[in-house]
Amino acid sequence: MVLQKLGIIGFGASAIGFLKGLVDSGKMEKYQIVIFEKGKDQMHNTISGVRMDGKIFISRSMGGEIDVPLDIQAKMVEFYLLHSGFKPTIKNEGNFIEYLRSFEKDGKKIEFGESFADEEVYRRFYHQGFEPVKAYFFHLGTDILKQTNQSIYEYFSSFKNVEFRFSSKVIDIEIGTPFKVVTEKGEEFYFDELVIAVGRSGHELMDRIKKKYPHLVSENFYVDIGVRYELPNHVMEKYWDMYEIKVRYKTRTGYLCRLFCQNPAGKVTLEKYEDFTTVNGFSDTFDKTENTNFAVLVTTRFTEPFKDPTGYGKNLAKLANILAGDDRKVLLQTYGDFKEYRRTKRLGRVRPTLDERSYILGDANLVFPAKIRESIIDFVENLDKVIPGVAYWDNLIYAVEVKFYSNKFNNNLVSGLHVVGDCSGWTRSIQYATSMGYLHAISSGG
Repeated sequence: MVLQKLGIIGFGASAIGFLKGLVDSGKMEKYQIVIFEKGKDQMHNTISGVRMDGKIFISRSMGGEIDVPLDIQAKMVEFYLLHSGFKPTIKNEGNFIEYLRSFEKDGKKIEFGESFADEEVYRRFYHQGFEPVKAYFFHLGTDILKQTNQSIYEYFSSFKNVEFRFSSKVIDIEIGTPFKVVTEKGEEFYFDELVIAVGRSGHELMDRIKKKYPHLVSENFYVDIGVRYELPNHVMEKYWDMYEIKVRYKTRTGYLCRLFCQNPAGKVTLEKYEDFTTVNGFSDTFDKTENTNFAVLVTTRFTEPFKDPTGYGKNLAKLANILAGDDRKVLLQTYGDFKEYRRTKRLGRVRPTLDERSYILGDANLVFPAKIRESIIDFVENLDKVIPGVAYWDNLIYAVEVKFYSNKFNNNLVSGLHVVGDCSGWTRSIQYATSMGYLHAISSGG
């Protein structure tokens, strides 16, 4: 049998989902597969979201704009748990939440939370104007993720028809019969089918593809801009049974602001792009801190004639780096100083978890446009009415955090081309990116 040549650009969540879909649908042996990954090895791959906070959810209300059945989402969680060394203690007899909750490792159960299962808590947020988002959360822990990455890599590399090419950054493709892939080293490869799964960090390649093939994409007018917020655990621990609070709020500016990516007893970290640096957060299974962090982001929608929301977000992040004196540093400010337009010169009771070499004390008011700044403050002040202590003057904000929206790709126009995951514009989470890859694989012609 002559094998079809399949190229996969990026080895992140959506690529992992696509490969698993090939295995589960019995199509794996039909392909000769080459995986291009710009990272130097499997520990530096495109799966940055899992590397960052190690949290996977099951929900129909967040994470993407595609319909992913809950049983598929559960299958993706199971896959990550198994490759993280967790094992089930009961059989899967239909109740997939109870089955997944039974997973344990070294005698310790998987960290689990269900957001807004308590109706009284749900109403408390709702009556203050927030839109609570319901979900189930499973937290692997960032300290376990090296094992997760290694195990997934070893599993797929065990197939003799799969070749990994690390330190291979793809800079261009050509759509045709066959598909052409060009790497930064000048190498050229040709494939019968092509999967593009480069995540948010692959925006340079996606911008090039958009310009070459504009008929494949719809315009994007959105970008989420804001801060990473850090505060003492005792303020948030009342809600830790949910593991993560996700809420949306329409602020007085008319902008939508949201809280997500909460990390109980976690740490703030840098998220490094090629020419700028933002912030993110994570939490470990065993190495706990005294602080909780989460993202507070304002969704900004632009209209014609402006067509570059990604560039807008990148330039605000670069401005923060410039003010910090280094493109690998961010700004740190107390919430009280931010609110009062003062540069922070000294901290209060809350000690930052980000390495001191990665920030300077400064004034994020020099970065944010007024409507974004006012939206952040309005959000925090109203959240404080539900969770007293959120608006303490010495809580910390790190600037800037940005979440980019890709142009949505139409996967129905070119046979054999699969643009999946966050780079497709249709997902913005590990769960939905993995699921999208999986669904494409099981439904492809193969």
